[in-house]
Amino acid sequence: MNKSIKAPIIKEEAALLKAGDYVLISGIIYTARDAAHKRMQEAINKGESLPFDICSNIIYYMGPSPAREGRTIGSAGPTTASRMDKYTPQLLDLGMGAMIGKGKRSKEVIDGIIRNRSVYFAAVGGAGALLSKRVISSEVIAYEDLGTEAIRKLEVKDFPVVVVIDSEGNNLYETAVWEYRRE
Repeated sequence: MNKSIKAPIIKEEAALLKAGDYVLISGIIYTARDAAHKRMQEAINKGESLPFDICSNIIYYMGPSPAREGRTIGSAGPTTASRMDKYTPQLLDLGMGAMIGKGKRSKEVIDGIIRNRSVYFAAVGGAGALLSKRVISSEVIAYEDLGTEAIRKLEVKDFPVVVVIDSEGNNLYETAVWEYRRE
């Protein structure tokens, strides 16, 4: 089913999304990869504030390439999500609304998604140039010294994703295999 949502995402809206749904996201999302997640974890451990309000917000696991002249952002494809798995359950417990990446997630992340009524989206790997055309604006908001791994605030319009793990724990990576085998 095709759906459109506005970011940030509220829990009630996340609960309506089901594994396999095609979704177009418009609004504000944030980027963060390994190094930024590590810094956010350090801030949490020290009792410091995160660089943005995590509550209901969507983190896109992406580090863009440099923008070409006249473009808002360079290639903006997803990063393998499992690299953030050790940090994700705590961010979910702090209220993170959703994540965008590619690839499977750990049991601890899936448990956190269910516990917090969140959702995990996948963006198409290898389509970074096309995805960048859905980014209206990009601004580094934290950890500028990390270069491409700095946290960015992105405004997106009709950013295409697929619900991979929904708020009930239904996992498209598993159900798609079962469906394929039945045919």
